[in-house]
Amino acid sequence: MRAPLQVLWSGLALMALVSFGAMPAMAQGKGKSKHYVVSSDRAVTVTRTVLVERGYRVIRIERVGPTQVVYYRRANMGRGKGGGPVERMVIRTVRDRVYFEEAEPDVLVDIDVRLRL
Repeated sequence: MRAPLQVLWSGLALMALVSFGAMPAMAQGKGKSKHYVVSSDRAVTVTRTVLVERGYRVIRIERVGPTQVVYYRRANMGRGKGGGPVERMVIRTVRDRVYFEEAEPDVLVDIDVRLRL
């Protein structure tokens, strides 16, 4: 009698875990990209300004169709050790919205503040 009851409870516990695991978590958000209703030129200008103010050096900005890729690196900050590794940020335009991808979260916060002004 004890073995069938234990199998029943194990099955119910397994079903509960599977059903809760399939539900999306509320705190996950919508992803890592942010979007804004601004022109892509304004987005690039604000991005360049924020990166320079935070001590980065913008190497180049490439335009690939509606997408712009910003290449930047950390400046040497006066220590003579050279620059940091080259990083990139993708600014993608879809319809009338501008999406930022592959951006560092702290830089994206400053861009967010500037674009909302």
